[in-house]
Formats: sequence, C-alpha cells, structure tokens
Amino acid sequence: MLLNHYHHRLPAAFDLQQVRERAKTRGNLWDNVPGLYFKAFLIREAGKLGAIANSYSSLYLWRDAAKLCDFLTDGRFSVVTDSFGRPAVNTALVLDARKGPDGTAKVLTLEEVAVPLDADIAAFAATEQERNLRDAMLTGTVAAVAGLNPTAWTVTRIRLLAEPPASTSTATTFEIAYLAQPELSDLPDGAS
Repeated sequence: MLLNHYHHRLPAAFDLQQVRERAKTRGNLWDNVPGLYFKAFLIREAGKLGAIANSYSSLYLWRDAAKLCDFLTDGRFSVVTDSFGRPAVNTALVLDARKGPDGTAKVLTLEEVAVPLDADIAAFAATEQERNLRDAMLTGTVAAVAGLNPTAWTVTRIRLLAEPPASTSTATTFEIAYLAQPELSDLPDGAS
C-alpha cells in the first residue's frame, strides 16, 4: 500500500466555497476507482482547526504502486496541475492501515514524525504499527494509517475522524470536503 498527499496553499482572499464545490463535483468521480482505499479532499481554513492560512489538498491510500503510477501518468492528474500547478507528491510506504469503529469522517489529522538517526528501524516500525492499531480502535476513528517515507525518514500518521480532536497535539487537522472510499471497507478492522 502507498499513502500520498499533495498540498496547495491558497491566497487569503480565496473563496474556499469554490474548493468545497469542486470537491463535491469531482468527489464522486473517485467513488468507484479500483485499487483506491480512499481519497480525502481536504481544506484548511485560516482561523479554524488551528490553520493560519487557507489551503486545499488531497490525500490518497492506494492498494499498490501501479494504481498510483496510473493516476499520475494517465491524464487524471492533469486536472490538478492545470488548476494549481505541479505539486510535490509526498509518498509513503504503508506500515499499517485499518478501519475504525466509526463510519462518517468529518476531519483528517496528519502528523509527521522524524525517525531518529539512531533508531532501530524494525523496532520503530513495529512500535508505529502497534500505535496505529490502538488509534484505529479509538471511538470516533473511521480509519488510521501509518506510513514511512524512506527519503525523508519520517513517519506519517493519518486518522480520519468523526469529529475534530479535543486535545491539542502536534497533528495538523483538515476539514474533509469529500471522502471517496471505494475500497475502505476492505481494510482490516482495528479490532483484528
């Protein structure tokens, strides 16, 4: 599995309702894409959920590299590049991905953690897998994913949540404008 995310910072005066409408209009095009567990259309609005600036982004969980490669090269990605330019596509190898007990996600949290230089990678990965399993079992969780970026040596922790987190953390919280989830139900349960 592969996790990928790209981000577009928007001008302060940009009408985010346009982005929300774009997500609703384009979102259903992703509802039946083979090899895609989910795609989240994400918004950060200045002054809400800790955001200091407006932005739009997309986050995907793919079954395999071939499906991600197809998306980037078969013309579908040109909708993004034609509108917003060519973004850096942050990609991570999935250490663990699970669905949680809740069914409707309103927000997504994203946290990136550096892998310490002296870390035992196998032990570090096992700890992240255990953490992701615990996160997936928490009330309000729709899905939890942990991915490793071996270029930057970071771990990306994703949680799709029914409500914004109550506590302050180092995670960035995004509003989900649309969640396409063609194969989300195929992920193992947090309880398994």
